[in-house]
Amino acid sequence: KDIEYIRSYYFNKKEDTRFSSSVGKFVGFTERGVRVAAAWNKDASKLSAMKAQKEVYCLNHVQIDYNNIL
Repeated sequence: KDIEYIRSYYFNKKEDTRFSSSVGKFVGFTERGVRVAAAWNKDASKLSAMKAQKEVYCLNHVQIDYNNIL
């Protein structure tokens, strides 16, 4: 429940666009990023794939990482 998957895209060392599993969509931080995020948010398959990354990556690895820390 406390796990969040975030994928950020950078251009010229500035965060341009970000997907956050807690928001459930792409958010743009620059003029270009807003346009890109709007286009990506219209693509249902891209959104579904990004939402699935939380389960595929985070939830499958959290127990392994937690055990390694202890």
